[in-house]
Formats: sequence, C-alpha cells, structure tokens
Amino acid sequence: MTTEERAELAVERKQIEKTNCCQAVLVVLADQTGLAEDLLKSMGSGFGVGMGNMEGTCGALVGAVMAAGLHSPGKGAAPAARAISDSFYARCGARICKDLKRKVDGVPVCACEDCVRNAVRAYGEVVGLA
Repeated sequence: MTTEERAELAVERKQIEKTNCCQAVLVVLADQTGLAEDLLKSMGSGFGVGMGNMEGTCGALVGAVMAAGLHSPGKGAAPAARAISDSFYARCGARICKDLKRKVDGVPVCACEDCVRNAVRAYGEVVGLA
C-alpha cells in the first residue's frame, strides 16, 4: 500500500470507525509497528483532540511519531520524530491542536482530516515508504 493510499485510508477509518486522529494514523501503520490494531487503538485512545483538550500536540502527529518509534526503536527514533514533526509543521502550519483548529476567514488552519493525511505522509517521507 502506498503512503497516499494509507493517508486516505486513515481519513476513512477516522470518519467511518469514529477513531480519533492518533488512532487513525496508528491503525494504518500497524504493519510498520508489529503490533495489533486493537492494541494500537488502545495506545492512541488518550491522544485525540490534542491530548483531550486541544492544548497539546496534534494526535495525528503523535500517532506518526509513535509508529516511528516502534518502527525504528532506540536511538533512531528521536531523529525520526524530529523529522516527522518538521514535515508535519511544513504541511500543516502548526503542531498544537488549538493552533491547527484556529479559524482564519472561517476555515481551520488545518482540518483534522488533513492533519491525519499529513501525519501519514510525513511518516512515509521519513521512513521511506513508497
């Protein structure tokens, strides 16, 4: 599955299955982590809506970084986390949920669906997915 297919599947999972942004990213990257989807959903359950209050880091970004940590554990995870975060910021314009949801001319800076897409894309870019 390509990164773009994963990105669209993550949005679909978020909308249809009512997963939060973190869970949506984690489940489409399950094969990258070696963990079962139900465990990943449990791990990501507290990271939706900027850790429950829009004040924290975007859950989609957290999910991508979690997957990278599971994909390349140990010392390789910190540089990957930084690269994913930087790529996400370049695509979305912010990292914090409330900043992403802030409306400019009535439109959010980056809607949840786009945050999910961009988190998967950032992960794919950093770990070298097609």
